[in-house]
Amino acid sequence: MQERHVFEYAVIRLVPRVEREEFLNIGVVLYCAKHKFLQMRFHVNDAKWHMLDREVDVEDLKCYLEAFNRVCLGGKTAGIIGTLEPAERFRWLTAARSTILQTSKVHLGLCANPEEKLDQLFEQLVL
Repeated sequence: MQERHVFEYAVIRLVPRVEREEFLNIGVVLYCAKHKFLQMRFHVNDAKWHMLDREVDVEDLKCYLEAFNRVCLGGKTAGIIGTLEPAERFRWLTAARSTILQTSKVHLGLCANPEEKLDQLFEQLVL
């Protein structure tokens, strides 16, 4: 039996009009300290996004999601945040904020393979 390790994840949400508190799950970010794993998955579905708000600028949103992904990957392309350790980057990404791109509360679990778990959660919670 494969050893299982603690992982943390949050659902990435599109909140086009913060004052209405309506959202659409558009991605998942997962962190596993043991594997030094921090990755996200997201799905761009213009039709669904426009159901919440026809004025959503899809291209801007895609840029925000790509920036979010750069922070997950780390490195200089993510700016100063990208130089932090994965745990710190995860905390930064999942901090509460009132913007068009938000995350759920952080949830915990156990897994043997964080990449497989990320794919499973993405399919379950977003697709």
